[in-house]
Amino acid sequence: MSLRARINNPEPTTGHTEESRLVGVYRAKLLEEIDLAEMSALAAAERRARLERVLGHIISREGPVLSTVERSQLIRRVVDEALGLGILEPLLEDASISEIMVNGPDQVFVERSGRLELLPMRFSSNEQLMQTIERIVSTVNRRVDEANPMVDARLPSGERVNVIIPPLSLTGPILTIRRFPRAFTLQEMIGLGSLDEQILMLLAGLVRAKFNVIVSGATGTGKTTLLNALSGLIPGGERIVTIEDSAELQLQQSHVITLESRPSNVEGKGQVTIRDLVRNSLRMRPDRIIVGEVRGGETLDMLQAMSTGHDGSLATVHANSAEDALMRLQTLSSMSEVEIPFVAIHDQINSAVDVIVQLTRHADGARKITEIAIVDSYGREDYRIVTVCRFDARPMTADGHIHGKFVYFPLPRRIADRLYMAGESIPPAFGVAHTKEQLASRTTTA
Repeated sequence: MSLRARINNPEPTTGHTEESRLVGVYRAKLLEEIDLAEMSALAAAERRARLERVLGHIISREGPVLSTVERSQLIRRVVDEALGLGILEPLLEDASISEIMVNGPDQVFVERSGRLELLPMRFSSNEQLMQTIERIVSTVNRRVDEANPMVDARLPSGERVNVIIPPLSLTGPILTIRRFPRAFTLQEMIGLGSLDEQILMLLAGLVRAKFNVIVSGATGTGKTTLLNALSGLIPGGERIVTIEDSAELQLQQSHVITLESRPSNVEGKGQVTIRDLVRNSLRMRPDRIIVGEVRGGETLDMLQAMSTGHDGSLATVHANSAEDALMRLQTLSSMSEVEIPFVAIHDQINSAVDVIVQLTRHADGARKITEIAIVDSYGREDYRIVTVCRFDARPMTADGHIHGKFVYFPLPRRIADRLYMAGESIPPAFGVAHTKEQLASRTTTA
């Protein structure tokens, strides 16, 4: 969208009629003062700074008389509506907000610390909300209309965006923005209560010893955050290929190749899927492959890579338990165009997956590792998983928090042996299970 079009098609305003009137008046004055050709040549940050300076001079010259706070708010509103996303701009800059949910023009929810909050702001109409949506999707060469009523996109700053509009949505245009997650270290996650030192020691040994790890959990449980933290444990001398829908992983190693899928353009061409990237990555001589999320036929390619020389790979999957994660992987693998019997897929999963780390977001918003499970089955036999750690939660207390403790169990002998052969120590809390009876009480067959 051109600069003139952005200024002439403002974003929604909130507050009193007089405030909205002032925004409209000064937007028009700003248009008269600036050189559009010169402004279009500037980078986004420089463009915003220039507009703020020009508008500040206009207000100083022509009034009205405003307090410092009112003046700053007016300048921010006018520039946000001219260049940015209107009332969403301050929300995108609020680091405490992890998700923004616009349910039609009258409801704006945000998620803070895992809890939803309704904000006292609204869009003036469906049309104004649609202008915001169209501005977002146009930046990634997408469009949204009745022929294309669902769109996934990503803002230049990294936030993931989902749009669904009428006729599919009966409550008006729906806009969901998931913030680019901050990279947490495992030590920081210990401080948040997501895991503890014993679990950190175990996960560090498993990653360094090249176990294939699946991070499982529902939406919003912190799968990408944990995946990023786990990837920090990979030794720096290895060649790592990351594959994502939206590039969010922030690896610090020196030899990292970042691949990102691409949706089709407005003509319906040019799509590059996760599966295309997984297949291509196998030709790139990776030591490890990290897939942000498997959700389709690429799962089969990922499993084949894990079981044919790319040990130590990591991926996430949507599932509510470790058992569900295995069944989900089986279902996703069957979505490939390759005709392969379920028993063969069973074999692939048993050969490829070593560890499942299950995440849960509790009612108080806290995200925790609630189970670490070892896949202890072979070949085409039924899935057999052994729990080596779980979080025993207690009911929510009067302070609105859920408390509990992590419980540890001895590792299966073959896992302990593999850690030992890789030069990794076994955390004291886990020990080693020497008999089948020691495993039986926490083994689940699916």
